Amino acid sequence: MKLNYSLQSGYQLPPEGQDNSPAVILIHGMFGSLSNLGVLARALVADYRVISVDLRNHGDSPHELAMDLHLMAADIVELMDDLGLARAALIGHSLGGKVAMQVALNNPDRVSELVVIDIAPVAYGARQDAALDALNLLAEHRIESRRDADALISGHIAETSVRAFLLKNLGRNPEGDFRLKLNLASINQNYSSKLVLAPTGQPYEGPTLFLKGEHSAYIQEKHRPVIEQMFPHSQINVVADTAHWLHAEKPETVNALIGAFIEKKTAIKS
Repeated sequence: MKLNYSLQSGYQLPPEGQDNSPAVILIHGMFGSLSNLGVLARALVADYRVISVDLRNHGDSPHELAMDLHLMAADIVELMDDLGLARAALIGHSLGGKVAMQVALNNPDRVSELVVIDIAPVAYGARQDAALDALNLLAEHRIESRRDADALISGHIAETSVRAFLLKNLGRNPEGDFRLKLNLASINQNYSSKLVLAPTGQPYEGPTLFLKGEHSAYIQEKHRPVIEQMFPHSQINVVADTAHWLHAEKPETVNALIGAFIEKKTAIKS
């Protein structure tokens, strides 16, 4: 699948005019889009080609009913092929972290460094998700304004910041009404089955950084053995006073940790 993406580069071109700066691919989480890691993109763009993607069935990428980690990982590799990227550092949050891990496990030669933000390589139990309930409610109603949409889902989502995140999925249709860009048919079908599964494959031997929100339960001490087995050259850093959205809660800290990790590994290779 041809994913929608944006490419930013503030890297100074060499004399021959070819941009040979190292590339970083940013992969958002469930219900997100390529803008979600924008603060991180802006922190990296001076030194890297930064590619931000919309996962399938999200943002402005195509819709398809089939949706699992292997298909989504293949989408990332296809994008790399289209851009002529032999290797890239992959950074993914939540579901995007699972997709990034799946790329590394399937295609280790294509991944120079791996950064996984607040998700572990394990299967998670299926559960009712208030965010998905809210999005399905939006899909059932005609939405004429963002204010109406916010009021409609406030009974499901108390946090203003979470509602604002979900409402980024709204776009106008030709009639001028708002519609959801997400492919909810696919997400509803696969959310609690295929998308909660663990990534699979042979261990990835490359440098890997796991970032955990201190108050998030997505990475737990019981997950450490499988992390070390599948990613033997990994480290886990805990970001204090944060939950699952640690890159939004403490962007400067997260950006500094990721920048130092990638810079160090790139320097070793060069």
